[in-house]
Amino acid sequence: MALVTMKEMLRSARQEQRAIGAFNIANYEGAAAVIKAAEAEKSPVIIQVYQRLFNSDKAYDLAGMLLRLAQRCRQPVAIHLDHGDTVEHVRNAIAWGYTSVMFDGSRLPYPENLRLTTLCAGYAREAGVSSEGEIGHVAQGDETELTDVSQAVDFARQTGVDALAVAIGTAHGYYQSAPQLDIERCQAIADALPGLPLVLHGGSGTPLDDMRRAIQAGIAKVNIATEYMDTYLQTARRELNALDGKFIPIDKFYDPIIDACSEHAARLIRFFSGN
Repeated sequence: MALVTMKEMLRSARQEQRAIGAFNIANYEGAAAVIKAAEAEKSPVIIQVYQRLFNSDKAYDLAGMLLRLAQRCRQPVAIHLDHGDTVEHVRNAIAWGYTSVMFDGSRLPYPENLRLTTLCAGYAREAGVSSEGEIGHVAQGDETELTDVSQAVDFARQTGVDALAVAIGTAHGYYQSAPQLDIERCQAIADALPGLPLVLHGGSGTPLDDMRRAIQAGIAKVNIATEYMDTYLQTARRELNALDGKFIPIDKFYDPIIDACSEHAARLIRFFSGN
């Protein structure tokens, strides 16, 4: 199946009350593990690159690798710019071969978020790429601003985004205390925007029962970054400790890390699909 846009997989996911896992990566091993999980589960998948990597050559260089991995995969793969916060991020992602882009203007005043997201969604549409925007604000070391239903409808209709990230009580990073998800708010947004896939940011550590209810209430894409990368780090630490200073070729060192990350991603992919 190889390389697709996010739009191609999310519409059907929303209709079937399931979600697609979107995993943030920063290197080959993280990406290869996601592809391995998609193959094992026979499921579409989204590989995301965070906007910080677009401030150097990393996102550009990763693009070539991701395109090759996706072309070899027998399942649909979308390659996505996560939380782009400038128009340049979006235009560069499109130029470098990413099949999906997010402009995140959720920290901006509403009129500016609306203007810039509309602009970026237009660039994406012209290039045949899918787009995501955010209304409300999912906390990233700051405060969450829950999404207003009427504002979400206005934003979605004016911007024309293919997927809408909503704030219903999750936060980025690990939680200090259990989040309280506003499923009724999520359902109200979904009912007001029939067919539009909703996106849950801050999936790491969110209770699975709440996640299931959110998926049934219109969430079609779940972002996983912190816990996926933490699996990588914890496995690397364990493998280094086991070596106890002995040498191992670096490719062999990485093999169990890929396996652990792939198993973690596969478990979530199964859950998101309702299995």
